[in-house]
Amino acid sequence: MAVRATDFAAAEAYRVAGCAEMIMPNRSLLLALPMLCAIAIASPGGTQDMLRHLDLTSPEMTSAEMTRAEVEARAAATPGADFTAKKLSGLDLSGLDLSAAVFRAARLNKAKLTNAKLDRANLDQAWLLEADLSRADLAHASLYATQMQRAQLNAADLSGARIVADLSGASLTGAKLERANLSADMKNQSMGLMRAVLRSARLDGADLRHADLSRADLQFASLKGADLTGASLRGADLSGADLSGATIAGADFEGADVASAWLVAPVGLDAARNLDKAVNRERLRQ
Repeated sequence: MAVRATDFAAAEAYRVAGCAEMIMPNRSLLLALPMLCAIAIASPGGTQDMLRHLDLTSPEMTSAEMTRAEVEARAAATPGADFTAKKLSGLDLSGLDLSAAVFRAARLNKAKLTNAKLDRANLDQAWLLEADLSRADLAHASLYATQMQRAQLNAADLSGARIVADLSGASLTGAKLERANLSADMKNQSMGLMRAVLRSARLDGADLRHADLSRADLQFASLKGADLTGASLRGADLSGADLSGATIAGADFEGADVASAWLVAPVGLDAARNLDKAVNRERLRQ
């Protein structure tokens, strides 16, 4: 049975922090999509299973209830404009100033947000499947339980952002994530470990200096030429990841799973921290 997202406003009542208890299956699937987002991130292997039970082709997930002009007018009239649970999928919002706007549980699937200003924006529990945020300013934004599979964030600025999102298959080539916090949420584990998921994501040339990637899921991610200076990779899953040519001076690998990861010609290898304490160190490809 496919689920239609017909009541996101009601679903917002079920904030991630209060979603430890599932309601009856037939009723709750309509009301608890934000909770399903959280479950998918807490158990990344179940993300595709969750999506199979959700009708991503329904108007609720593909249509827009506002025009670009209406979004722009609201954002201009009200600082921190509220777009909670709005259907905005497919809209061209490129270049708009949406600083500090609230898009909690909004649907922005395949929306175009290139060069948009989303600094300090709240995108918690939002849907941005295949959205284009290339060169967007997302500095210090909040992306908690956000669904961003296959999104484009090339050259986007995510510095200082809090990211506990599913970015599986996303492209963040040349993105700025300096001091971004992608670590697991250790305070909210009632449904499993909440962490950033970047499976098979592309982060080639990304700026991850002093970023916190503790326990992040980076399986098969491409980090070629990325700058991981001073980053924390403690407990991260780097199995199958490609860090060829990456700068790892000061990066902390304690407890990171590096099984079948590529670490060819890294910069600052001698200054890397706790690489000897990585899991499956003997299977690291150098």
